[in-house]
Amino acid sequence: MLNQKNIFYLFPLLLLIVSPAVCQAQFLDSFNGEKLSGWEYYTGDGLATMDFTQLDGFARISVDASNDPHNVWWAIIKRDVAEFLDLSKLEHPDYELRVEAKVRLSHAPRRLNFMVNTQRTTNYHKQLREYDIPDTTNWHVISMTTNDLDAVPGDDLNVQLGVTDWGYGKYEVDIDYYRADIVNVKEVEADKGEPLIYHPPIPETDSFTSHLVADQDAVISTDFPDVNFFNWHIFDKEGNTRILTVNGTQWIVLKWDFSHLEEPIVDEAGLLELTTHSLALGGDYEAVFGEDLGMEFGKIRIIEILDGAPDWEVNTVSYNNITQSKPYAAVFNEQMIYDADVKGENGAKNYITLSRPVLQRLLNGKTKGLLIRPLGVINASFFGNDGENKKVAPKLHFSVK
Repeated sequence: MLNQKNIFYLFPLLLLIVSPAVCQAQFLDSFNGEKLSGWEYYTGDGLATMDFTQLDGFARISVDASNDPHNVWWAIIKRDVAEFLDLSKLEHPDYELRVEAKVRLSHAPRRLNFMVNTQRTTNYHKQLREYDIPDTTNWHVISMTTNDLDAVPGDDLNVQLGVTDWGYGKYEVDIDYYRADIVNVKEVEADKGEPLIYHPPIPETDSFTSHLVADQDAVISTDFPDVNFFNWHIFDKEGNTRILTVNGTQWIVLKWDFSHLEEPIVDEAGLLELTTHSLALGGDYEAVFGEDLGMEFGKIRIIEILDGAPDWEVNTVSYNNITQSKPYAAVFNEQMIYDADVKGENGAKNYITLSRPVLQRLLNGKTKGLLIRPLGVINASFFGNDGENKKVAPKLHFSVK
């Protein structure tokens, strides 16, 4: 039996055992209460609506984008956690904020994002990272550590979890817990998941070891879904030039042959290279949609092909045979990889980042190829692979271990 003296000596030991669990999270919401407390949630840009609800031991973000016409929307949950943290620690360069959550998705692959900001923030991309979640069956722990976070005592400190551009349907994100800690970056373990920079810098193409021209590239038409457009071309002074055109009813599909690579392992992002032939665009979107949403249009969207016919060829492919007459959402990832502006000059090089997870799926064959479609009214033509001038053909730059 423990006497008073034993308890006296055991008490410090008990503190050592218990305190890591107690102090581990300076802010922790395990979503075990009767109702949510302290959280706000919003949607923006498009016409999606959302709800954030407490369920049995977890919370759920529910988004309904079925009435959104353009798939340019965002939905976020947000909470000010300043009252739970000692913001004075952030004055020391060794300390940063780390946010962490355990999540499960209704659709995959899809990206989520963390964002941290204060009432003084102007650069909303600096403390923002995306996470590519590959499946719908497992819980995934993701975390982000800030970089030179500008937050001082007296500030609001808002932590967010966001869902963007997932498609035209109904979607759910379950959250088992959400936590925020101020950590010593020299002592803390690496972030969990794979934080992806939102708009990464474009590296030089010669920094990659592989430069692979698209094995198959073609135009498909939603207006004429059974017609093959292998001979899509333009007349110019040098004769007929084979081009790939993307507009409202014509989309581009690209595919590569990676059979020479044995179990390729990717450890960094790659680049898609498209060479402009011509570009026509315009439209005062901001007058109708406002500045924030209006600036999103007049671009191209790069999208993963996740299903459909894997063995299509340029001289026979059509919209219906590449999709095998399946619904759009069953074949193409409704969340784009990237929205990109197109350079207008003939011969200009357009480089679009493919994140490491996307590139790995592409090389492994889980992603069957890439689809390029418009965002807004645009008529963009790129040089195709004519079998001769490889310098202007669609190309993939990447490195493998």
